[in-house]
Amino acid sequence: MLNEELIDTLVRSAMEATKNAYVPYSKVPIGACVMASDGTLYTGCTIENVIRNLSISAGEVAMYKAVADGKREFDAIAFIGNTERPFVPNGAICQLLAEFNVPEVVMSDMNGDAQVIPLTDLLPYGNEPIDNHIL
Repeated sequence: MLNEELIDTLVRSAMEATKNAYVPYSKVPIGACVMASDGTLYTGCTIENVIRNLSISAGEVAMYKAVADGKREFDAIAFIGNTERPFVPNGAICQLLAEFNVPEVVMSDMNGDAQVIPLTDLLPYGNEPIDNHIL
C-alpha cells in the first residue's frame, strides 16, 4: 500500500522527468516514475517522432529502463501531465503494466492532484502473460 510520502516522491520524480520530454507535436510533456519492488525508481518522459509509430510514451520509457536494468517486480507507477485532470495512461500502457503486474497506478496533474487506483480498475480484463507463447 502506498503512503502519502511515497506517492509524493513518485509524483515529484515523474514531474521532474517531464523536463526532458521531447514533444514538438503534441506540446504536452508527460512524465512517469515506476518503483521496482526493491525501492529503485526509474523515470521516463514522452519522446515524440514525426512518424507517430516511432513515438514512445513516458510509461514505456520508465518500464523499459527498469526491465533493461534487470527488474521484473514492481510496486507502483506514477504518471503526470500538464492536463486539466490527473493523467490517465492509455490501454496499451496499462497492458504493459499488466505484463509486469504493476499493482498500483498514481495519476496526477501538475498541481499535484493525485489519484491512486489499482491497475485492475483501469484494465479489468488485461491479457496475462502466456508461458512460451507469443500472441
